[in-house]
Amino acid sequence: MRQFLYSLNQKLAALAVLSTFLLANPLAAHELNPTIADLSVENGQVQLNLRLNAEAFLAGIDLDTLEDTDEASEAERYDVLQAQLGSEVATAFTSNISDFLSGLTLSIDGADTALSLTDIQTPEVSIPDVARLSLASFTAPMPQGAEALTLAWGAGYGDLVLRQQGVEEPFTGILKGGGTSPSISFSGGNAQTGWQVFASYIPVGFDHILPKGLDHILFVLGLFFLSLKMGALLWQVSAFTLAHTVTLALGALGLVTVPGSIVEPIIAASIVYVGVENILSKGISRWRPFVVFAFGLLHGLGFASVLGDFGLPEGQFIPALIGFNIGVEIGQLTVIAIAFLLVGLWFGKKPWYRKFIANPVSAAIALIGLYWCIERVFF
Repeated sequence: MRQFLYSLNQKLAALAVLSTFLLANPLAAHELNPTIADLSVENGQVQLNLRLNAEAFLAGIDLDTLEDTDEASEAERYDVLQAQLGSEVATAFTSNISDFLSGLTLSIDGADTALSLTDIQTPEVSIPDVARLSLASFTAPMPQGAEALTLAWGAGYGDLVLRQQGVEEPFTGILKGGGTSPSISFSGGNAQTGWQVFASYIPVGFDHILPKGLDHILFVLGLFFLSLKMGALLWQVSAFTLAHTVTLALGALGLVTVPGSIVEPIIAASIVYVGVENILSKGISRWRPFVVFAFGLLHGLGFASVLGDFGLPEGQFIPALIGFNIGVEIGQLTVIAIAFLLVGLWFGKKPWYRKFIANPVSAAIALIGLYWCIERVFF
């Protein structure tokens, strides 16, 4: 029986390690960005400028369900497009514009209005493992006396950040694939209430943890696998939360700016640290919360860069920031809850838990963090 349990424990540990590696692999590929749309009225026409991943749309990737191109069955086609010159991608997008516009519907005062592509600019050379973003400009005629419009965003198109320009109290909102905007007045007065902004940014923060924040997930798991004692976990999570809240606010306000080339390798190094210390230490040390706090400051800058992609509505900075941060916290607590239900609840009190589960998984976390650190520094 003892030999059987020993063998079972080894298999459980191996499964946990393998699962961690499988979870981490996608981050090495092309992480997807939301499409950013700027809406305005110029010279009697509706102007819609989209910052988008043209290659992802041309490859037919379902952006609603995936957060990385290598997970898609169309990954090979995407990589071929990514290797092409920007002028070739722009030409292909223009040639297939009817397919794209089949999922983008503009309605003015309740009547569908045709959008026309007027220009697309794509960087000529792509950067390895980084999504290349194109700027596509569309126009539509604006009938005299028109009052409002709605915009429908196609299923499978992923997240759309829609920002109205050139009016007082502009609309800023986030549409999911298959969603339709509320009625947006051409004269302005579309600003959402603080509660509406707060609620709309909670899922943005959550989504950045689950499923898209794989490096943050591994860091939180590193905190979890040090100790299952509530006090130890609470100290670490509290320090991490306080720290990333501070730098998230400072970064979103533009008061602190650190290049991603510096932030991302150090975030990976933080994952290495928690994994290694989990193995070497016998429990939480007095200074571990301070170290976690320091790493939390850097993770907050990573969150701020994501929030910068989405933009913050003017006049509603605080509700959006709080909503995003709460979404991040819910995501982190969800990671901890899942880990506890899958591992801690069943095996946490076993005498072999640390040796055959916590330590092997911590080692896997550290190795993945080391791989990311090297990749982000040298490649």
